[in-house]
Amino acid sequence: MNMELEELKLNHNFDEFKSFIKDKKVAVVGIGVSNRPLIKKLIKLGAKVIACDKKSDLGEFEYELQRLGVKLSLGQNYLESVEECDVVFRTPSLRPDNEFLQRAEKKGAYITSEIQEFLKYCRAKVFGVTGSDGKTTTTTLIAEILKEDGKNVYVGGNIGTPLFDRLDEIKEDDYVVVELSSFQLMDCRYSPLVSVITNLSPNHLDVHKDMDEYINSKKNIFLHQNKDGIVVLNRDNYITYSLRKEAKGSVRMFSINDEGAFSHLKGEDLIVDGNRICSIDEVKLPGMHNIENLLTAFAAVYGYASIESMRKVVLNFTGVEHRIEFVREVKGVKFYNDSIASSPTRTIAGLKSFKQKVILIAGGYDKKIPFDELASEGVERIKVLVLMGNTKKKIREAFEREMRKKNINLPIIEADSFEDAIYGAYNMAETGDIITLSPACASFDMFKNFEERGNRFKDIVMNIK
Repeated sequence: MNMELEELKLNHNFDEFKSFIKDKKVAVVGIGVSNRPLIKKLIKLGAKVIACDKKSDLGEFEYELQRLGVKLSLGQNYLESVEECDVVFRTPSLRPDNEFLQRAEKKGAYITSEIQEFLKYCRAKVFGVTGSDGKTTTTTLIAEILKEDGKNVYVGGNIGTPLFDRLDEIKEDDYVVVELSSFQLMDCRYSPLVSVITNLSPNHLDVHKDMDEYINSKKNIFLHQNKDGIVVLNRDNYITYSLRKEAKGSVRMFSINDEGAFSHLKGEDLIVDGNRICSIDEVKLPGMHNIENLLTAFAAVYGYASIESMRKVVLNFTGVEHRIEFVREVKGVKFYNDSIASSPTRTIAGLKSFKQKVILIAGGYDKKIPFDELASEGVERIKVLVLMGNTKKKIREAFEREMRKKNINLPIIEADSFEDAIYGAYNMAETGDIITLSPACASFDMFKNFEERGNRFKDIVMNIK
């Protein structure tokens, strides 16, 4: 890497980035939602941008890019253009060890990402949240508490809007809360001031080489902090608890089991650093996993927001869309949308939120993770199991093994389509039953993302006669 690039890595003044990027040939790989504002910002700063995407057609946005003077590299060989660039912005879904990226780096290119450059140059106090489950709710809770306390708050990363193009407007006394995925963190060399890991369990093993790589990616959220950093970790999750010794700054544990943790559950009360915030009965959010999410948020914002602000949010916050979201009651049958549940552990948490057995709709894209724990925890919490998507056989096999072991008979239905799964569940339901879409899998075999899956679920349910 040349000296100019080395100096850039050490400088955290955004004006220096502006000077550096002017007239540089910059490849932006992946023309998704987060990178579109990035492209426009780079053009404004005088960069010569090449937009690279494996799609051969970007629709109307393709014409907009051409009007901006952006060169396009689309289709099967879309990555060939990165080798001729000075700077490459990697999309989170492209592994950092991709051969084209490595060749470009050997030629002197600076390989980075939208979120890395944001973390590097952001002047505000940044709170970062990652983990296998609970990220979005925890991110939202942190942001809501800070807003309630009168702070000017930006929310981004995996939720909210992309923030790199807003670096000029974000001030030093502002607050930023970002949700970060393992893909975004894989090669990240900058960490937020306050870094949260909600929990860790097997996930995304269709992309990561193994569990160790997945954990190492998540650790980057705090590994690059200094002594002033704060790390919030789950005392009840053995993987996150084991990471405490690697923190350079202070560590705050949260727990529903250990009253010695920084934020914890004491009887029916939620406590942070000795201060009672509320009781479980006052929490609007369903399920013990949401008690954990609240304790996580309290530990993160403590010292930045008042106890009163934390309490006000508890009393008024009813949840985030697609997270055990009540949709409708039809002839005594209640429908819940938990489309965010793209892992077995998240589905288990959802099942535990209900006080009765439910009719579960599960299945989807295969992330190469096991379903044994889902079967073990779920077999006695499910009245009927309706399976769909690429993983329906795999999930069925896990449940059948568990049923033999426990001598339990659980009706299992395999559906040929998403709509068939919903109507199949409804046809099996009786008055008083609960039907929940909590797939334990990603949505990519049928939908663009979990939001599209959840919205389609709600559309179908709203049209049931």
